[in-house]
Amino acid sequence: MRQWLESGRYQKSAAFEPRVRHWLPVLALFTAACTSVDAQQRQAPPAAPAQAARPVIAVPPVKLAGLPPTPQTPALQALVAARDANDRKQWSVLGMLAPQARGDLLGNYPQYWLLRYQLWNPPGNVPPKAEASRFLQDNAGTYLAERLRGSWILAAARSGDFETVRELGDLPDANAQTRCAILEARHLTGQRATAKQALDTFAPGKDCWNLYDQLVADGVLGWDEIQPQLRGAIEVDRTGDARKFASYIFESKDQKALDALLKSPMKWLTRQDHKLVGRNEKELATLALARLARQDLDVADAYLRREWAGNLPKSNLAWVRNQYALIAALNLDSRADSWYREAGNTVELTDYNGAWRVRSALRQPKIDWRWVDDSIDHMSKAQRAEPVWVYWKARGDAARGRAAQAQQAYAGIADQYHFYGQLAAEELGRPITVPPRPAPVTDQEMTEARANAGLRRAVHLFRLGWRSEAVGEWNFALRGMSDRQLLAAAELARAEDIYDRVVNTSERTEKEVDFTQRYIAPFEGRVTAQANAISLDPAWVYGLIRQESRFVMNARSHVGASGLMQLMPATAKWVARKIGMADYSPSSVNDFDTNTILGTNYLNIVLTGLDGSQVLASAGYNAGPGRPRTWRATLSHPVEGAIFAETIPFTETRLYVKHVMSNATYYAAMFSGQPQSLKARLGRIEPASVRTAELP
Repeated sequence: MRQWLESGRYQKSAAFEPRVRHWLPVLALFTAACTSVDAQQRQAPPAAPAQAARPVIAVPPVKLAGLPPTPQTPALQALVAARDANDRKQWSVLGMLAPQARGDLLGNYPQYWLLRYQLWNPPGNVPPKAEASRFLQDNAGTYLAERLRGSWILAAARSGDFETVRELGDLPDANAQTRCAILEARHLTGQRATAKQALDTFAPGKDCWNLYDQLVADGVLGWDEIQPQLRGAIEVDRTGDARKFASYIFESKDQKALDALLKSPMKWLTRQDHKLVGRNEKELATLALARLARQDLDVADAYLRREWAGNLPKSNLAWVRNQYALIAALNLDSRADSWYREAGNTVELTDYNGAWRVRSALRQPKIDWRWVDDSIDHMSKAQRAEPVWVYWKARGDAARGRAAQAQQAYAGIADQYHFYGQLAAEELGRPITVPPRPAPVTDQEMTEARANAGLRRAVHLFRLGWRSEAVGEWNFALRGMSDRQLLAAAELARAEDIYDRVVNTSERTEKEVDFTQRYIAPFEGRVTAQANAISLDPAWVYGLIRQESRFVMNARSHVGASGLMQLMPATAKWVARKIGMADYSPSSVNDFDTNTILGTNYLNIVLTGLDGSQVLASAGYNAGPGRPRTWRATLSHPVEGAIFAETIPFTETRLYVKHVMSNATYYAAMFSGQPQSLKARLGRIEPASVRTAELP
């Protein structure tokens, strides 16, 4: 069972939700502005110096032609008006406009919007089954047909029409709620579900809870399946989910006890008899002790040892100790590793906790590689296969004299284009270079891409500014494409200046790898010029933008960060004042020059304040510059940059830093034409005291 920890919000977000613009009948050709989305390490300078950063192979010699301009037609005007009616929930207006839009390439959208509404809100309580079936038949194999089928499945399941759900069949790439609805329908129409199917499908949400309600009532799910999920919810502080899981396995009085211990675990514990009898009593005490660590870890540890260590079953005690170790690990507390060792490998951990057991071991002054290997061996099979743990297991093998096993493991991921693929390649003595470019996309391949109905619809949606629908259409159209077709689709996206789709499409290829697409460097050197103007490494800046916004100029995060370099409003204002940008206004933050000038200057300020470490500065750009200072201050000794990056306690920031540093290394190889070293770029991070600085 996988768990995810929700991280708090910092300076800005690496994920983003671009703004949707609603353009009425006037349709300008969509923008080239849509630019690409989906140890104190006293840094040995990266192999490619800032001045040598003119892209060598970043842009192909010829930018191929995209689609013809969008014609201005009455059907298009009706389509745009229908979108506005849908947004305003003016269903009668939408119904009148739908027939008028049918002549447009996107003319089936108004009918889809109307049918989707009617399936959830049946006129006269009679679902429009005939109309919906006709839409599915007329639009078979399209993105909208699959979307409507998914909505119909959920609407039918929630109304109890499970026969219709079964008739609608499976839905490729369905989300967890849709899959839960399908599984429940099968269970209730003669095809009994298994506990494994339910566990593999479940994610918290209405339809999955409905499935669990039914399967618990029918005896398919019981204590053995639910109790680990209850503990998992407690581990990541999802108390609402914990209460729901508890309702399946606890009696009413025990559910009240859970409510009390979630509110005040110490108060509840001090009122309990330490001689635990029943299974529920033991579990409640275990959960309360785990919960106590969130309030005061020192108090919890002392209280557990003094009052409860001799009264809990050994497996329960081991689980509590692992919870304390996890809380310590997330606070970069040096006791985490010893507490994990004290708990031993006697209980199964969630993937999340198992990962932190290894990370805590990696932070030790003298790494016990046998313990690292053993901890990785106790992970689930799927988790062990992740490149991060393949790499660290190989490092353990190498440190313990198992050279052949280490080399084999490194070789298994060294050809993969990511952070740990790069590190594994270097362990094998291979410098990081740009792979040979495949044969250029042919005229015939481009003609086929331009003729692809799904890609054409997606491009027109991008031109309208309807990004959410556009990305869905585009990704659906890529299903089943060969490498050559994907490369051609990426070139079509490049021709339309939809840079996020260039990157995300090209990353799907398996054998033919084109770095001019995967690591596109748009804007004809203007980003490089901004970086060079303040002696900032352009490869690193491009690596950061690729992760921040995928080059979408109007990208906007859920916390309000904007533009290519995802600047928060307060940060942008502060930097503008700091560098004397007299003409700055909040409305200009998405402007290319404004955003990149402010973004590169802010990045440079953060870099300077963090002793020139790109690792620390990347973390600071994402999480706020104070956090990497605090994290570094917890070190008792110098650590590899890779270990520091892997042990960043915020999940988003940890992934962000690894992506940025990997991206920067590839961009440096492209810009310089020279082999690169990610290990050198990461350097070493040395302990330092927490210092303050004038930063937002």
